[in-house]
Amino acid sequence: MAKSQSIARKTAELMLEDGAVFQGIAFGHVQPSYGVTKAESYAVYPKRMYESDTIHIRGLIVSSAIDHPSHYLSTQSLDRWLQKEKIPGVYGIDTRALTQHLRERGTMLGRIQVGSQSVDWYDPDKENLVAHASCTRPRRFGKGKHRIVVIDCGVKHGILRAFVDRSCRVMQVPWDFPADRIFHEADGVIISNGPGNPALVDRTVVELRRLISRRMPLWGICMGHQLLARALGAKTYKLPYGHRGNNQPVINELTGKSSITSQNHGFAVQEKSLPRNVSVWFRNLNDGTVEGFKHLSRPLWGVQFHPEASPGPLDTNGLFDQFLRSIR
Repeated sequence: MAKSQSIARKTAELMLEDGAVFQGIAFGHVQPSYGVTKAESYAVYPKRMYESDTIHIRGLIVSSAIDHPSHYLSTQSLDRWLQKEKIPGVYGIDTRALTQHLRERGTMLGRIQVGSQSVDWYDPDKENLVAHASCTRPRRFGKGKHRIVVIDCGVKHGILRAFVDRSCRVMQVPWDFPADRIFHEADGVIISNGPGNPALVDRTVVELRRLISRRMPLWGICMGHQLLARALGAKTYKLPYGHRGNNQPVINELTGKSSITSQNHGFAVQEKSLPRNVSVWFRNLNDGTVEGFKHLSRPLWGVQFHPEASPGPLDTNGLFDQFLRSIR
């Protein structure tokens, strides 16, 4: 293991809302950081080495960090990247102890304080983070027969690549893009992944209902799964422990087949609130929560996991082909 080094010799602490404190050393951006970062620039094709245009986290906690990365494709250290993006970090924290603390007490707010500086508490569940993570203007990629519009709620590049690699014309649009304009551009619509509380993204839900009324094929992924469920009349709720990682098992309730999936979400769809014409498609094998739904007679789908992975298992990658077949 690489040795932790003197990236920044200022002490830092992670304070949790229950009063627990974990001591460490600051690196990255060491000044107070407020608001949500935003950037928007990539060329004519979604980058293969990145899943987003910028860092979307508010802070990073690691057990150790290094000054001199050794990967042959590396262009800068993690410390330099965090400084550039104005993201504070802490290393030297016992991350196993932190993980155990959160497993026993549930997800909670935390704040990083460097030296004697004072940082206010910030609750991301009270802000529409999708509006910050989305693009602000349409962008187009690829060539081919099928026209796919991706409503960008914080989309991973892997989702865009999945359709471009399948010879689709992809149009990425902002989270609040009008349904009327989408309808004339699309054979099918993807509602992407994204951060935060789905109950605060009502504008997207309104536009989805308009698309549903015009019988547009829709597929929601992660946050998109939750927003499409809300557009169909279902409710969402916050999980006591979010699903995080590349080893989340799900079962296809229609076929009985199990798959390992990549997941990163803190909210879920309330099963009993689903309308009668919508059935549970996938279910989490750890806690039984809804991981996907399907309309009984129309191409309206939702999956809570990431079939594109990036990174993670590709067990469910074939869903992209299945969706394309449904719009032919």
